[in-house]
Amino acid sequence: MIDTPHLSNTPEPAHEPDWADRMEQSVLDSALDLAPRLGWNGRMVREACAANGLSEGDQELLLPNGARDLAALLWRRHDDQALAALGDPAALKIRERIAKAVSTRLEVAAADAEAEKRLSGFLALPTNTDLVLSLTWATADRLWRWAGDAATDWNHYSKRTILSGILIPAMTLRLFDGKDASDAFVAARIENVMTFEKWKAGKDFDAPVRKVTEMLSRLRYPQRT
Repeated sequence: MIDTPHLSNTPEPAHEPDWADRMEQSVLDSALDLAPRLGWNGRMVREACAANGLSEGDQELLLPNGARDLAALLWRRHDDQALAALGDPAALKIRERIAKAVSTRLEVAAADAEAEKRLSGFLALPTNTDLVLSLTWATADRLWRWAGDAATDWNHYSKRTILSGILIPAMTLRLFDGKDASDAFVAARIENVMTFEKWKAGKDFDAPVRKVTEMLSRLRYPQRT
């Protein structure tokens, strides 16, 4: 009798992306071809979906938010590509890690420059401010994590806020003014960040909170004489 391996020791087969995942990426590929001519808008979404055999009903199920959904898909694709290209940061100083992370993310997006230019106009609309902030924060978080940041206190948020503020104008500069302009901007901003970090070192930012806590404690529990 032949022993069969225990199920817990049997490697599970790799799961193929489901239909929705595959179709999202296929529609996105079509959108990248169409956006330079049509812009980043509802018409572009409809034609990209039609090119993949999707009815309007299918489109509504796959991309309920239309151009916003495709914008998020492209942004996250570029994040994934940048992280895959970055490699191991161990040999780099923190300043070099952030500079490399930002530069790589910009170059990945620049490969789709014409579509990205149309997307930048779409994202500049006031109605898309929330989407831009959300996507940029997520990118900043992923780049900081790649760089080895493990902060969980207020530094976690301040670092991502600062890097988000660098990413948005840097992306615009890379698309419209070229690599030299964006590299110079990023280098100057990182220098500012490093200067701030040096100043911040040794500062006790929790002191005001402790003082207020101590004061409230004394008011509630006065010392007996």
